[in-house]
Amino acid sequence: MNRTATDWLKALHELGIRERVRIMNVCGGHERSISVAGLRSALPDNIELVPGPGCPVCICPEEDVFEAIQLALHEDIILVAFGDMLRVPVNVPRREPRSLEQARAVGADIRPIASPMDAVRIAIGNPQRKVVFFAAGFETTTAPVAAMLAEGVPDNLFVLLSGRLTWPAVAMLLDSEAPGFDGLIAPGHVSTVMGPEEWQFVVDKHRIPAAIAGFRADTLLAAMVSVLRQWQSGRVFLDNCYPEVVRPGGNPEARQQLERVMQVVDANWRGVGVIPASGFSLRAEYSVHDARREFPRYADDSRKRVGEMPPGCDCARVVLGKIYPNQCRLYGHACVPRKPIGPCMVSDEGACRIWWSAGHRDNRWVREPDHAARAVG
Repeated sequence: MNRTATDWLKALHELGIRERVRIMNVCGGHERSISVAGLRSALPDNIELVPGPGCPVCICPEEDVFEAIQLALHEDIILVAFGDMLRVPVNVPRREPRSLEQARAVGADIRPIASPMDAVRIAIGNPQRKVVFFAAGFETTTAPVAAMLAEGVPDNLFVLLSGRLTWPAVAMLLDSEAPGFDGLIAPGHVSTVMGPEEWQFVVDKHRIPAAIAGFRADTLLAAMVSVLRQWQSGRVFLDNCYPEVVRPGGNPEARQQLERVMQVVDANWRGVGVIPASGFSLRAEYSVHDARREFPRYADDSRKRVGEMPPGCDCARVVLGKIYPNQCRLYGHACVPRKPIGPCMVSDEGACRIWWSAGHRDNRWVREPDHAARAVG
């Protein structure tokens, strides 16, 4: 008999845990489900759910967004990108376009797309023009980009790649002196592609309880119960609470396409810095479709020194689980969804946007933001 969310919530309360336990979720979809379902308010006060580095839009390096903007403004190209990327702001003077959306408003040909095949269709439909696909995302988004290139694309289609792997950011946190969490809910869709084995290091190396979850309230609560039982008993293991889609080895075809088309490299994360072996780049065999090779003069490493986040923006701390979204100094005041200052307020997977959409309108900024207060609701 399948257990409902109510069953799992009852089981969680019956554990009787009195100590403070912090559980990090590493998926924007998880955070959205948790917030929409109001799961935080249903938990005991001492059990905290911490949003982690689960938003690819939030951590896309500023220099990559700036490069895409400059390409679109100064070359006779069509630039396509997933919709959320169009509103990500960069640090430039007020007189200059600070997002792809603003660049489009002043005449650049920028088009939102929903899938890599949309980029292919646009390239086929515009054979006389070059089309640049600004491809930012984690493994679930990058695998289809790899498949697109492996299957063959028009000569006029180029990829400006900003793909990242999820697990190295968690590894970086766990290797730090203060990880900030006691258990982990691992992302279900990433595990569907890459396999649950990628998260085995959490329990083997760090002895941290971990469970993989889907997006429904029942699977999320099942993962929480598993993590808390492990924490309570001291017997840690990687639990798969999403077995209907997460299988050992992941998706062999998707992994094969990623391996064929891309290589893993050190990569910059906005507000975080360079994380070893955390990004994707195109292999030499596919470099003919590399936008950075086709338009080399727009890559500007000096952008890394401009400032990863706008002044006053605490998105980097939110991404790393150091503070809750409503503890950012700008949250709900200068930074709101209709006028985002930081990237976490842009995307539907950004923690700040999710919290605001779920009705968290109070700003709880404190002088010592690393000591996150209990969130309400």
